[in-house]
Amino acid sequence: MLIRPAERRDVPALVQLRLANAARHVELDPDLFRIPDAAAVRRYFEDAVGHLLISVAELDGAVVGMVEVVLLPGTAPDHQILKPRRAADVHTVVLDGHRGRGVGAALVAEAERVAAAHGVELVFANIFAPNEQAHAFYSRAGFGPRGVLLSKPCG
Repeated sequence: MLIRPAERRDVPALVQLRLANAARHVELDPDLFRIPDAAAVRRYFEDAVGHLLISVAELDGAVVGMVEVVLLPGTAPDHQILKPRRAADVHTVVLDGHRGRGVGAALVAEAERVAAAHGVELVFANIFAPNEQAHAFYSRAGFGPRGVLLSKPCG
């Protein structure tokens, strides 16, 4: 398995990964998730590859997974009580048929290396739906709970 930065030639595979991930999440919670327009996803990755922090897992010449490190804006302002820390969100996707083989773990390890190289001290894996597989995966990678995120629709 080869873990490497995403390249322009990977855009079709990145689109496939994003759409497969969306379909999986829609199954979990159709009120929360949607399948985005494929053309919009393609445009996003065409613009992102080369300057955003996206890595891919390649097996036998085929991209089977990706991880995106999304740097969060700045640190806590002086008036807030949180200690200033550079943080990032981590989004990992592995195609069906390749899960349970260490692909995701290798991608998360790469995400941590990439994040640390950009001054990140804390990475988040947001799981917004009852997704036992994602919870177990990130827990095995050393992620744990950090507070509680509460939400309420407006209006």
